[in-house]
Amino acid sequence: MPQLNPAPWLTVMLITWLTLLIVMTKVLNSSPVPHPSTQNLKITKPPLTWPWH
Repeated sequence: MPQLNPAPWLTVMLITWLTLLIVMTKVLNSSPVPHPSTQNLKITKPPLTWPWH
């Protein structure tokens, strides 16, 4: 049974994880995360009132 031989699948899995780690760290470091502030919270519409019958 070739499924029991972990040699090719282990290398593929390790290469994939390393690639994803490198790509994700570069993406997360390059895009700034906007910090929430209370000044941008403006309620323009009244909340919806649903009739519960």
